[in-house]
Amino acid sequence: MDNRTGGVSRRWPSDSRSLWAARTQPLAESARQGIAPDELLRIAVWDSLRTSLFDGVAAAVRSLVQRPTGSVAWYGQQEAHRLAYYDIHRTLGISAFRGTDHAILDTQTALAGATGWWWAFDSVCVMSERPGILQTEPLPGAVHNERRLHGQNKPAVQFADGRSIHVDHGTIVPEWVITEPTVERIARERNIEVRRCAIERIGWDVYIDEAGLELVDRTDDPGNAGAQLSLYATPTSWVDDGRILLVVNGSVERDGRRRRYGLPVPNGMTSALDAAGWTYGITGDDYSRLVRRT
Repeated sequence: MDNRTGGVSRRWPSDSRSLWAARTQPLAESARQGIAPDELLRIAVWDSLRTSLFDGVAAAVRSLVQRPTGSVAWYGQQEAHRLAYYDIHRTLGISAFRGTDHAILDTQTALAGATGWWWAFDSVCVMSERPGILQTEPLPGAVHNERRLHGQNKPAVQFADGRSIHVDHGTIVPEWVITEPTVERIARERNIEVRRCAIERIGWDVYIDEAGLELVDRTDDPGNAGAQLSLYATPTSWVDDGRILLVVNGSVERDGRRRRYGLPVPNGMTSALDAAGWTYGITGDDYSRLVRRT
């Protein structure tokens, strides 16, 4: 199939700047700028679905599979990015498909709509069920309808046998993060991303109060008007050293809110400005001269 769809874009002008623009703007605008059709299809179909299905769902399902299982031959439902890309080429008539190509594509499309991961051998084929529950949300900032896994109060992925995966805004987490996050469990958690998700579920204000975080320094954020930078010492109960810089996102979320993030910084930091600069690889003095950050 790759041979059938290859080479289309070479007849059209293209450069790296145009392709970058195509990834960050609506499809219609990219088409008006004359970006190659194949590049548009790859971005809007292949890349978009791959982000949603393969990078998201397949990665989550893999967390349930033991390593000795080996490699997966076919991902079934999570192959949709590849099959949709081939099918749109066929539907629009921009690539030439032979008789056997149609049969193969139709068969693989039917399999993707009916099964999960599967393995074909000489005399037997092992096929698995697709998830019975799949919870997603729009990927923030995406312009091509990309989605990510998220289960607000229940598993994001669940199979008929009861096995499930909990995901918080795209991050795979233990069940307790979704159902019962506590200060004590957060203190025992070694994974920084899991810890962050659990704190955000509780809320930073509540967590700071209940965990007894000590404020080291606070100042206005020069690159984010109306926001503050707050540097906290981590609780002694945490399993690792360091400090937390609490910042406000420079960009507005889709729901109109501006999220707060706790960024890990070195333990020796005493200035919130220096800590903010450190996260960008610059000094606190340089950070203080920022006009706008995102």
